[in-house]
Amino acid sequence: MKTISKLFLAAALVAPAATVATTAQAQVNGVAVADPQGAIAGSRAWTAARQQIETTYKAQLDQAETRRTALGRELQPLVDAFQTARAAPNANEASLRTQAQAIQTRQQAAEQELARLTQPAVRAQTYAVEQIQARLGEAVQNAVRAKNVSLLVSPQAVLFMQPTADITSAVTAELDKLVPTVSITPPAGWQPGQQGQQQGAAPAAAPAATAPAPARRQNSGR
Repeated sequence: MKTISKLFLAAALVAPAATVATTAQAQVNGVAVADPQGAIAGSRAWTAARQQIETTYKAQLDQAETRRTALGRELQPLVDAFQTARAAPNANEASLRTQAQAIQTRQQAAEQELARLTQPAVRAQTYAVEQIQARLGEAVQNAVRAKNVSLLVSPQAVLFMQPTADITSAVTAELDKLVPTVSITPPAGWQPGQQGQQQGAAPAAAPAATAPAPARRQNSGR
């Protein structure tokens, strides 16, 4: 369950890309750092939504975690046999390719199976996060104004910073004001990305939404 939950946020914190730094409007010179994904992850709305999703879809998530473990046990002997064959003197390349292909095919089937099991929960959490992301730009602007920031950059663009330069928590606080709660039930016909299209080009945290790859890949030697 914990493994599935960790995959959740990674899948949800994505939407049509936009630049948060362009929202910086300040009255005095100042540079700050903010992590949009971290701000959303720390918001009360997302915390409550995640808990609701884990409760509502507990049966499916538990089933997916059980299948993940079982599929790992099924794949391991194939991987072990491949590695043994590859390490043998005068290993047969054609045979190795066949084994590697069989492992890859089984992995892909496992990923598809797990994606089907987690799809309802992933859809719910994507919808929840998109509602928060729709107000992210406004939250950033409010935090920037309150902190008198003239330049806002992402953590990935920084080699060193003082802790006081990080205003992620301030962005989260603004999100809590703007989006105290969100729904985890998408309306009929909803598709990922619609929220941003309806709201206009709202700042977001990363590229277009994708479902997580639940199956952990084993080394197939390719």
